[in-house]
Amino acid sequence: MRLVVVRHGESDYNKSNLFSGWEDVELTAKGIEEAKNAGLRLAEQHITFDYAFTSVLKRSIKSLNYILEAMDQEWLPVHKTWRLNERSYGALQRLNKAETAEQRGKELVSRWRKSYDALPPMLDESDPRHPIHDLRYKHIDRRLLPGGESLKTTFDRVLPCWADQIAPLLLEEKNVLVVSHRNTLRALVKFLENISDEDIIHVDVPTGVPVVYEFDRNLNILSKQELAGQKMT
Repeated sequence: MRLVVVRHGESDYNKSNLFSGWEDVELTAKGIEEAKNAGLRLAEQHITFDYAFTSVLKRSIKSLNYILEAMDQEWLPVHKTWRLNERSYGALQRLNKAETAEQRGKELVSRWRKSYDALPPMLDESDPRHPIHDLRYKHIDRRLLPGGESLKTTFDRVLPCWADQIAPLLLEEKNVLVVSHRNTLRALVKFLENISDEDIIHVDVPTGVPVVYEFDRNLNILSKQELAGQKMT
């Protein structure tokens, strides 16, 4: 059974060095090409999928669409879930990372960004950026919607998606594609590879690079392959 995970292509906020989190931002031209190239690399490996998962943020959804188009698998059943959204950066969202480090202190901002359990400044529920004001989350218990998250709380949010939806498909010998976000995928990789809290802070997930996991029938990892390198469209 195969699980392939891909971080979305470069977004406008990635390019501008802004905290994105649950902000719904577009792909750049480079990000579109990264997603298309990810699909072409998967097609070269003759990998086919049975199901795909993505977040409810358009940079992830559009990346998935470009990947499936490049693979000629646009018919694939797709499940969109808020549990695969990027880590919420709370009140840091929309702010420039470098400017915030200068204003708030590099050490503090580095801790917010890179430690496993540090929470960012939280959004108040009265703030229009809080997800309780977004129609796409109207069916979610508002107590579950974060005003900000650490990587640890992101891990706790992502794991039910793995346990309840992705893992059962793999156990049915289905191949699954997940297109999501940097910290969401770091949380999933931490679980899959049993990475410690201390070591996960050194793990990054580049945009547009498919990572292919093969599992045995007990969901033990048999192999891991990164399909890096660019194939021009």
